[in-house]
Amino acid sequence: MLSVFSVSSLRRRATARLAALTLASGLLTAGALAGAGAAAAEGTAPGRSGATATIGGLKTYGTAVIHDETGDQQVSAGLFEMSVDGGGTLQTYCIDLHNPTQRDARYHETSWSGTSLASNKQAGKIRWILQNSYPQVNDLAALAAKAGVKGGLTEQDAAAGTQVAIWRYSDAADIDAVEPRAEKLADYLEKNAVALTEPTASLTLDPPAVSGHPGERLGPVTVRTDAGGVSLTPPADAVTSGVRIVGEDGEEITDAADGDKVFFDVPEDAADGSAALTVQASTTVPVGRALVSESRSQTQILAGSSESTVSATATATWGGQGAVPALSSELNCVKGGLDITAANRGDEEFAFSLMGTDYAIPAGESRTVTVPLREDQAYDFTISGPGALATRFTGVLDCRTQSSEEGGAAVQTLSEPSPATVGGISGGDTNLAATGSTSPTPLIAGVAIGFVVIGGAALVVIRKREEAAGES
Repeated sequence: MLSVFSVSSLRRRATARLAALTLASGLLTAGALAGAGAAAAEGTAPGRSGATATIGGLKTYGTAVIHDETGDQQVSAGLFEMSVDGGGTLQTYCIDLHNPTQRDARYHETSWSGTSLASNKQAGKIRWILQNSYPQVNDLAALAAKAGVKGGLTEQDAAAGTQVAIWRYSDAADIDAVEPRAEKLADYLEKNAVALTEPTASLTLDPPAVSGHPGERLGPVTVRTDAGGVSLTPPADAVTSGVRIVGEDGEEITDAADGDKVFFDVPEDAADGSAALTVQASTTVPVGRALVSESRSQTQILAGSSESTVSATATATWGGQGAVPALSSELNCVKGGLDITAANRGDEEFAFSLMGTDYAIPAGESRTVTVPLREDQAYDFTISGPGALATRFTGVLDCRTQSSEEGGAAVQTLSEPSPATVGGISGGDTNLAATGSTSPTPLIAGVAIGFVVIGGAALVVIRKREEAAGES
């Protein structure tokens, strides 16, 4: 929740984003597969699930001071609110102190492995703080008594003290709350925190992508949720394609519960193609779930949830012969890249060319490998396959807090939140202040080559190589 970045800090981050966006503008496309069938219909890579929301602003907060080698720097500290797609509200704290919040940024629920918490040995203590402080504990008199705070706590004190305690663990920050009562709460929470395990997702489908042949039931896809039940929305073209969503007994279903296994029942005479299943539920999102932005906005962690809409999508791909791949992805902050799982359920290898080199996954094999990415790097590339398969992977790698980077970040001291300015663009909402398997296959190794790019000169060289390959 930093009130404002220094100009030099913003320029450094803007330059990194500019290079990343240049790379994401279409440089990497895995094309022209051996044995490709009908024209591919582009789709987004499955893998994201749970709540999706838009940040609304910093709602309940106080003031804190960061102590570092540049001097004391004043920041706002407290609770954000997010509006959930489909209905519901989330309350969150920041776990990314030195990064700015983008105006109206969209966020999605994710596991800790896709955030800076992946390599943070103190992450479990943050969850304890969330469960034992405001707003989970809304009896402020009782909270004040536990923390030894004389005179009680206001909501602003409770929010500021909780955020300060979280920052001490999420960002290893030397930070104090300005209000003595908030500081007393922060000290209590920091001292008493014990490590808890990561909470489970509100809703996921495992695996998020399956494949096989016409005339088979493709799957299973297992529903994982803390909701009482989920509704199933069949593929949009189910009537014309004949694809049904069925349970283990082969009967068509429209709802399911945690642990249920569902299948795509594909007619034997179906042409090569693909379909998507959407699963939706209403539940409270577990406290401690991480939320990351779909642009470049600071990472948040869930402190409270109303009854909210959560969803997940699974895809199925089928083909009569040849390669029949299923592709999904997940960010991996331990390895600093994007994990891609590729399962080939066909009778031929899954082969493609990338930058003049051929790669393959043998028939019947499934592998998960990591595409290395730079911090803050936006990625956008598509892997095409036989039939209607064209799986697109997009996102931003955001695995480190600014304090873990060389040089840290300088901030100006302000008494009130002010709009974050990123890359020369400023917002107008004063509540949106900056705040804090087997060995790797050549399939992804080839993709990785395209990502190991440093600076504009390297981008130009790669573009020239692509043009030369296209002309040959």
